[in-house]
Amino acid sequence: MKDILLILTTVCGGLGLFLLGMKHLSEGLQSTAGGGLRKFMANATSHRMVGVGMGVISTMIVQSSSIITVMLVGFVSTALLTLPQAINVLIGANIGTTATVWIIAYAPNPQMLGFVGIAIGSVFYFFMRGEKVHNLGLTIIGLGLVFLGLYYMSKGVMPIRENPAIARYFTEMDGSTLVGCVKVAVVAMLFTAVIQSSAATVAIAMTLASQQLISYEVAIAVLFGANVGTTATGWIAAIGGTADARRTALAHTLSNLIGSIVFLPFIAVFVKCGQAIFPNWNVAETVIVSGQPTQALTHITAPIAVTDTIFAICRGALLFPFVKSFARLVEKVIPQPENEKPHLSALKFGARLSPVIACDQALLEVKFMKESNLELLDCARKVLSGEADESVENHIIHREDILDNVQREVTEFLGSIMTKRLAFDVSERARRLLRLTDELESVSDEAATVLKVVKRLRSQKQKMSEISVSLLLSVHDRVAEFAAKVTPWIRSPRPAIDIADVQSESAAIHELIRTCRKTQLGRVGPEDPGSSIRVLGELDIINAYERIRAYYLNIAETLAGGKR
Repeated sequence: MKDILLILTTVCGGLGLFLLGMKHLSEGLQSTAGGGLRKFMANATSHRMVGVGMGVISTMIVQSSSIITVMLVGFVSTALLTLPQAINVLIGANIGTTATVWIIAYAPNPQMLGFVGIAIGSVFYFFMRGEKVHNLGLTIIGLGLVFLGLYYMSKGVMPIRENPAIARYFTEMDGSTLVGCVKVAVVAMLFTAVIQSSAATVAIAMTLASQQLISYEVAIAVLFGANVGTTATGWIAAIGGTADARRTALAHTLSNLIGSIVFLPFIAVFVKCGQAIFPNWNVAETVIVSGQPTQALTHITAPIAVTDTIFAICRGALLFPFVKSFARLVEKVIPQPENEKPHLSALKFGARLSPVIACDQALLEVKFMKESNLELLDCARKVLSGEADESVENHIIHREDILDNVQREVTEFLGSIMTKRLAFDVSERARRLLRLTDELESVSDEAATVLKVVKRLRSQKQKMSEISVSLLLSVHDRVAEFAAKVTPWIRSPRPAIDIADVQSESAAIHELIRTCRKTQLGRVGPEDPGSSIRVLGELDIINAYERIRAYYLNIAETLAGGKR
């Protein structure tokens, strides 16, 4: 019992170090790449092979196919990529993620590399200045923890060979039959889905294989299962999201599952490929375990790594010619609901994995707000002209409440990621989105103000004259035209904005509003006893449009970089 507890403690501790290292490694690389990675992946629209290449390179940059999958969920949801384009990137991501396995396979002395990495990374992170230097330090620390985790996992499984009762559970795993391989693959799939890291699952398999506790065939079966289990990350990110988000997750799962099912019966072929490339893979080397010389297959890690890469390439080659047909199948399985709107609260898992994705999802909400505001302005015009019925007025009130909730949701959502260490450009983008949501929510408040003033005048039996209505509509049209000009700029990537031209147009509208305000004040007179109450309401409406003008000017300046 004591031996089992020691083995479990050491292996689990090593696994924890490995996962923590992968987290820091990925975060450091993401922070170093910043928004450039997002722009880089967005270029996957140019050609199918380019998309695959983007997936390979992007995954090698961040050392995590889970991060890329979550990014793709966000990209497809925000229409930056179509589903077929995302599938091409996924094919590349499955190939790129094998780079981690190669690093593990060729680590000469994991313990030494781990301590050296932590030592060097700590110097960069704690004793030097500069964001880029700190990100580099975090990356090196993460890599050191990965190697240190590998060392302790390897050290933890070594005593298993000396304990026949425990070793029997591993050595009885049958990789020579299809049924045995399926059982191993299912266990690996479930384990990977729980720990959210196929690299960790493969690392454990490589460690067990190097100690002769599992065969080469069993290790390959683990690869098959781990590649399916890692797709659980995309589902977690897509829960509560759009149909496009769920389609991306389903495409990832189906592609990996189909590939594993198709190639699982051909494990013997993969074994022969590994043996052909590394003919000396089964050469034993003497290592010291508990003071005693022991034979270990130290070279089996390289064949496992090459098998993982061959499997990923074969799986991609199987799907690549049928990407468009496969995408249509996925779209039929998950149809697109009408008037669908995503919820940020359900995508916090994606935000935890990638702040870039958090900003993409927040931008999706901002787009909903900007479109809603144009609709609200159109409704406000109907209210002023007397064309609005009860349904229009109720719609204004209801939509204004929705936008209040959206602003709160975005603020809480982005606030949760801004507590993390972020790259400068990602941090600036998050602050910009917060500013935009504040301005857009204020616009909806003013549209509701117009309705409230009109209803107040109606309750006081004050009817605006045709001249006043015409004047108010002229103000509305100028402000609405200004809003329609600024609104399309709220997108990603941001366009170049001639802010001087925008400020000039805003100033002209401001002068028009001042003139209209003076004109309305001049209508107050003794000949019309109720004029003061009516004009006061009309001035409230004019002032509401003045504030709307200012909000859209602030939006333009924020997008142009003039405000934070």
